[in-house]
Amino acid sequence: MPETYRLWPQAPSSETDWLTELCGDGTTGFEPPRRPDAVWVLHAMYEHESGPGGLSHHELRQAALAAGAIEPARLGNIDLECGTATGGGLGRAEHPGPAYRRLRWAELSARCGDPTVPEGKYPSLRCFPSVRPDDSWPVGIEPPTEGSLDRPTWDRLVDVLAAHSTEGPSTRVLAYYNPLMLPAVDFDNLHVRTGLLGDAHALYDNPDADFSPSNLWPEDRSWILCTDYDLWATKVVGPEHLVEALLRDPVIEAVRLPWTS
Repeated sequence: MPETYRLWPQAPSSETDWLTELCGDGTTGFEPPRRPDAVWVLHAMYEHESGPGGLSHHELRQAALAAGAIEPARLGNIDLECGTATGGGLGRAEHPGPAYRRLRWAELSARCGDPTVPEGKYPSLRCFPSVRPDDSWPVGIEPPTEGSLDRPTWDRLVDVLAAHSTEGPSTRVLAYYNPLMLPAVDFDNLHVRTGLLGDAHALYDNPDADFSPSNLWPEDRSWILCTDYDLWATKVVGPEHLVEALLRDPVIEAVRLPWTS
């Protein structure tokens, strides 16, 4: 039995009823309002030690296709090469390797002049338009992935949440995965698991989904995190001392976005 199943048995779908009442639809994740404070934890991006490079991910892929170095992507008879290869991904992400360093959103913002997150927008593929004029990122930058925290940020966030929860690592929590994350989409039987916060690192390797959970919250509902399927950041809603701890954390990069609360 995988460790995730042992530590995180399934819970009734009804555990999300309060989130439906609070947030409405949870197809891509339940996004709660400020309760009483909120912050966005930005998913990590990385830059190669040689810098961004002169090519985009799309240009590099087109060159490789033209040279016959790679095969065109297809799904049955469907050609998947008709769009732009942005360089971004979907789901879980690891540190790309020793040749890469963490590129903070604030550093990239200062470099290019774009705001970290445009006012009125969410942290998503719409950020940093001047860095990707053809919608494709420079080949030397690995942008954040949609719909999931990267492993280093997830692990650190779990530790910070444990430090600010009533029972620490022994706090009992619930994890919800939205239907789009699962191999068999089922809108009637929502996928919820329950376990201890100190064991939440194991949730990152849940064999049922290639994502970190859409939502995670303790039984007392004192805080809740939301990773929307379409976004590059995770919203954490809860007490001010938790939000301030995330804003000050040396590993996590977090920002307040008042227009999303």
